[in-house]
Amino acid sequence: MTIIYRCQLELHDNLYFATREIGRLYETEPVIHNYALCYALGLVDSDRHGTCVDSESEYRYFCSTQVPSYEAHLTRLNEAGIYVTPARALRHAAVLHTWKYADNRYHVEMKKTQKNIPSFGRAKEIAPESQFECFIIAQKALSLPRWIRLGKWSSKASVVLQQLPEPQLKRASNFTVPLPLNPLDVMFGHRVLSFDTINMPPVSLIQNSRLYGDCYVMAEGSLCLPAQMEYRFR
Repeated sequence: MTIIYRCQLELHDNLYFATREIGRLYETEPVIHNYALCYALGLVDSDRHGTCVDSESEYRYFCSTQVPSYEAHLTRLNEAGIYVTPARALRHAAVLHTWKYADNRYHVEMKKTQKNIPSFGRAKEIAPESQFECFIIAQKALSLPRWIRLGKWSSKASVVLQQLPEPQLKRASNFTVPLPLNPLDVMFGHRVLSFDTINMPPVSLIQNSRLYGDCYVMAEGSLCLPAQMEYRFR
């Protein structure tokens, strides 16, 4: 049996991650990548929530390397039959912060220098009380934490999980999905006819996509989700 959850997130702090860098401006797109959500929701840490996979204390207190292991971690979610879509903003506001710093090389080596050039930058962040929505497709009931941390500043966000009525599987349909999607996860089972691109690392997302393939139709009939989505990396 396929279970679909609607997951709503509400920010209680400013949310920041550098979706794009425009000169000295570091901008946060009001979209949360599904890779980030899997870690934030605790879906790769069964020691805390017992929901899916074993992490053997990876990333708990100390990281010996800064190379992410997306494929190794998220492939385990495929085995557990769990998939999380990227999150879109239901409502949001942006705040702009300016920061500056000085060249402090003289702290390292005591020598005379004629250079002390100040520098600055601006960070565009998502304001508190902004709300996001994503969907979780699972083969069994899930229990998620009430509070999570997101972004570079480990911003606090609340989680509200709602189980939707059992979806109807519609075979080989031409349908449109306004939600952000990870193109690597849908292209193997669907033909992507048109889309808008959201440029962001580590994998750019698509939205307003028109797809051909199997889909789950929600009870209200106003939203379709592609079926057979899973994490793919090649």
